[in-house]
Amino acid sequence: MTLPIAPTSSRLLQACKSCGGGAPVDVHFCPQCSQILTLSRHGDYFAFMGVPRLLNLEAGDLEQRFRTLSRQFHPDYFYNATPAERRASLERSSYLNDAYRTLRDPMARVEYLLGLEGFSPRAADPGSNQVPTTLLEEVFALNEELDEIRELRSGGGPSEVWKARFERARAPIEAKRAAHEAELHEMSASWDALVAGEPNPTRRREILEALRERVLERSYINNLFEGIERELTASAAPTSGASL
Repeated sequence: MTLPIAPTSSRLLQACKSCGGGAPVDVHFCPQCSQILTLSRHGDYFAFMGVPRLLNLEAGDLEQRFRTLSRQFHPDYFYNATPAERRASLERSSYLNDAYRTLRDPMARVEYLLGLEGFSPRAADPGSNQVPTTLLEEVFALNEELDEIRELRSGGGPSEVWKARFERARAPIEAKRAAHEAELHEMSASWDALVAGEPNPTRRREILEALRERVLERSYINNLFEGIERELTASAAPTSGASL
């Protein structure tokens, strides 16, 4: 089964090692001799699976593409092929697994897209302990509450009391996370509309920068929750008063 290939922004060529012909980097078999191509390092997961760089991909279509390509690349079909073809099938099978694992997960998809577009969240976050400005108020209030809860716990306060306060302390951050997820969905829809419409470099950069900030915030919020979970599962022994 042949799946439709989404148009890509790049039509770089790679050389077929079997016949010497040229082939676009986003195709898997040589148009001239039909042999499987050595994996190019100029492609990306979206192009590899034949989908546009959208943040809302239909899960069923993505799975169908994965299964179809898995059959085409399966090493069993290249058992009697040349060493170069066997190596190409293994490379493409491995790359396909990585591509599918990334693109089927909405957040991994966002982070991967940002990296492709030069807006990697990790590269933009040199200080992992730096509180995002949009979370300053909630984090300040949370740390004050946690300090009081730690004092209550270390002073021998009833566990049901300080555990209940831990749960209440989560509420504002939980609300922030829910609002944050809604913003991510809106920005993803804005990105997809931009990709489908006329090129607008300024708007493109604005959306990518906003997405990067939301990804960084999401990471920080998740770290906050992990810290609270550690507090909840800790023993009743005195703990340090360090803030999250």
